Amino acid sequence: MPPVTNSSPLRIWVDADACPAVVKDILFRAADRCTVQVTLVANQMLRTPPSRWVSAVQVPRGFDVADAYIAAQAATGDLVITGDIPLAAEVLKKGAAVLNPRGERYTEATIGERLAMRDMLEELRSSGVATGGPSAFSQADRRAFGNALDRFLQSALAGRPSGMPGLA
Repeated sequence: MPPVTNSSPLRIWVDADACPAVVKDILFRAADRCTVQVTLVANQMLRTPPSRWVSAVQVPRGFDVADAYIAAQAATGDLVITGDIPLAAEVLKKGAAVLNPRGERYTEATIGERLAMRDMLEELRSSGVATGGPSAFSQADRRAFGNALDRFLQSALAGRPSGMPGLA
C-alpha cells in the first residue's frame, strides 16, 4: 500500500479496529477544526465522513497487519491513537506521540512498565487465570481523550517540539 501523503507535517494515525466510535467522532471533528490529516487503519472497510482531512486505509486481515502499517508510516511529530502497547512502544521509538482511546499518554518513560504489565496479564490468562477486561468506555474516558487530544493539537500546532506538555 502506498503511504498517505499530506502537506501538513502533523498526521494522526488511528489503530481503528478496536477504537471506540465516539473517539473516532472526536478525531473527525478535530481534523476539520485544525486541518490535520487523520488516517484510520483497519482490516475492515471503515466509514468516514466526507472530509479532505479524514481518510481510511484497509489492510489485509491478519495478526497485527494494521499495527505494522501504522508503525511503518508514523514519523517524528505524528500522533498515534492506540491501546496496543507493543505498537505504542514501536512508534515511540520513531518519535511519534501516543495516546490511548481513554486519553492516557504513553511515553518512553512509562512504556516499559506497560509492556511488562501486559506480558504478565497475558501469562496469567494463558495459565487460566481470569484477569477481566477493561471497564466500559465512560463519559469520563471520552472527556479525558478529548482534553488530551486538544492539548496535543494546541501544542503541536504552536510548533512546540514535544507536542504534549502537561500530560505527565
